[in-house]
Amino acid sequence: MTRRRWIADEVSGDHAALLGSHADHLVHVLRARIGQEFDIATDENVRLGRVVSVTDGRVDFDLGEVISVRSSTPSLTLLLSIFKFDRMEWAIEKCVELGVARIMPVIAQRTDAHLAAAAPKRLERWHRIARQASEQSRRTASPQILSPVNLGQAVTQASGTRIVLAESDRTLKGALEELTPATTVNLAIGPEGGWTDPELKLFLGAGWTSASLGSTILRAETAAIAAAAVVFAELQ
Repeated sequence: MTRRRWIADEVSGDHAALLGSHADHLVHVLRARIGQEFDIATDENVRLGRVVSVTDGRVDFDLGEVISVRSSTPSLTLLLSIFKFDRMEWAIEKCVELGVARIMPVIAQRTDAHLAAAAPKRLERWHRIARQASEQSRRTASPQILSPVNLGQAVTQASGTRIVLAESDRTLKGALEELTPATTVNLAIGPEGGWTDPELKLFLGAGWTSASLGSTILRAETAAIAAAAVVFAELQ
């Protein structure tokens, strides 16, 4: 039987801990008991963890043998324009399962003003969704979920290969053909209604490459998941 995996909140030598609501789920929902064993992911590897202490808001583990080391995967950052939160959270969950390294929520011209204003308050929830998806998919670390930024900041902050999804003769697969698994890739996903013409000019003027997922028009959440899947299929 496969042991459940947890990503440690605190690691010190051969000891690790889950904290806060993360620990409470293990304590109150899964009824953690001293002596139980789980896979515990640290920044470097996954080790066998045995529960040695259980209290409200904290579960402590002694760490044993190394089960696996952190594998090398393509580094993919999604610049994800903010859209309806239920759909956006679904996209975050699925993209994390696929293996994205970080997600940068972006306020675009067509981002609803109420959503843009509320986005910073959702950051903690997005972190929780990302961590749960990471543990479910047996990743060794949870991705970064960055604070929301305006598009102008996002365009200039990104480094590495930079691709904006838009209507283009070049497909995303074609844009990735000459890249290697070591490449850092940034993918910008537009909001509902897509990027405006001035936004696309901003991307292209900053050196971004335009690519598409084909001739069909996809919802923002579908485009994010499909694009992430294409990157990992091509580069892994």
